[in-house]
Amino acid sequence: MNYRETILKPLSISLSTFAERNAFCINNKFFTYEQLALRVSAIRREIAARTNENEQVIGLAFHDNLDTYAAIIALWMEGKAYVALHPNQPIERNLNIISQVETRLIIDTEEVSKFDDYADESSFAVLHTFNLAADKVCLDCYKEVSDEQLAYVLFTSGSTGVPKGVPLSRKNLASFIGAFWDLGYKLDENDRCLQCFDLTFDLSVMSYLVPLLVGACVYTVPYNKIKWSYTYILLEDYKLTFALMTPSTIQYLLPYMKDIHLPDMRYSLFCGEALPLSNTEAWAACIPNARIDNVYGPTEDTIFCTAYTYRREGNNVEHNGILSIGTTMSSGKVIIVDEDGKEIREGRVGELCLSGEQLTAGYWRNPEKNADAFFIFTDPQTGIATRYYRSGDLCMYGEGGNILFVGRKDSQVKVNGYRIELGEIEHHARQLMPNTNLIVMAYNNSKGNTELAMFIEAKEQDIAPLVEKLKEFLPPYMIPTRFVFVPSFPLNASNKIDRNKLKQML
Repeated sequence: MNYRETILKPLSISLSTFAERNAFCINNKFFTYEQLALRVSAIRREIAARTNENEQVIGLAFHDNLDTYAAIIALWMEGKAYVALHPNQPIERNLNIISQVETRLIIDTEEVSKFDDYADESSFAVLHTFNLAADKVCLDCYKEVSDEQLAYVLFTSGSTGVPKGVPLSRKNLASFIGAFWDLGYKLDENDRCLQCFDLTFDLSVMSYLVPLLVGACVYTVPYNKIKWSYTYILLEDYKLTFALMTPSTIQYLLPYMKDIHLPDMRYSLFCGEALPLSNTEAWAACIPNARIDNVYGPTEDTIFCTAYTYRREGNNVEHNGILSIGTTMSSGKVIIVDEDGKEIREGRVGELCLSGEQLTAGYWRNPEKNADAFFIFTDPQTGIATRYYRSGDLCMYGEGGNILFVGRKDSQVKVNGYRIELGEIEHHARQLMPNTNLIVMAYNNSKGNTELAMFIEAKEQDIAPLVEKLKEFLPPYMIPTRFVFVPSFPLNASNKIDRNKLKQML
């Protein structure tokens, strides 16, 4: 896929063709494509004046405002990439990221930047966009750079405590967009699309980019709002037609579903966590006219790379009550391998490994991590050698080649010598406590032995009936020894349940 034809050209067409239509709804305020085009042009001119050809990666402080989205487009049109910086995250973390990518310019769309106190012309400067004049649209004459150049860099948590960078190229992003359209989605300028993710989370890229490519309107969730409740307000008040959400959002909406009716929704996608079939069935009744897809993919493979369409008539492919993540998209390939690195065809659990045009070239300047995460697999039948990424997810093949998610590799634990899949315990517990959010985690007790703890999002109650019921389905070594009731599960910046915070409660 060509980045210019797949992304830059459609963006330019939207900005000019749909000038009078709304591009964004931010905090209940609408902005047209003409307003967006003016901001893109103003920021683009300043980027051109402040950088040279050798400066490829520019820091961008993310805020929920029009200039932030305009800055992304401006950087792409100038042949640059952005590295995501979140002003509300610790300044030490952001400075570490700035140091790793050696960027010399930080774009901040707020009048006062948290980076001002650390700016130094010898290391980096801050470009404020709020006072840039926006009097002339300039969208053509994109800077010609190779599709191998970067589009953006996202930093995720590293096991050593140092953030690890995931650089995604223009080719990676264009390949995702091409594969996305191949899934059969039909969007146009009349669609109203949800963007509920923190901009440092890669699912946000699809949520703002796909609508802009077709002239649709993007509805964002402000950073200072409760995400799941504000998301529902947007879905209902503005009759949204397209939404990508994490399964945790639906979990929070379960108590209210009898009153939710969203007939305008056309496409409802889920990604980021395992999607319970029971929750999907409940949500399907709320959106009677929508196609529901469960999609999967790590940041390393550009947003998502597999997809499964929920079957309203029933007979869905699932494992332990978790909906299948489907089959690979058109630009990629997957294999499942055993502990010896040999491919598993069917019937057994192994690690899901990913390849294709969406796959990153590797972590940012981290050869040790690259050696652990990427490997070359030679097909014994064809002799073709292909580079793959180890996802860390345990999967198996189900009906029709659809991939079944079993759990994380690090969630497959041993208790008293027995190998346990935590997802199996969660499945049976959910059957006994329908519409209740719960998680099972392993932890080391005071003697250093592994035990199981179940976190339940509910008011404290007598757990004895649940334990007795679990004993009917599970052996003694799979029964959790600790039960922790939590009023509300904490969420991280990616709208996922924050397991680290839960574990700190033990």
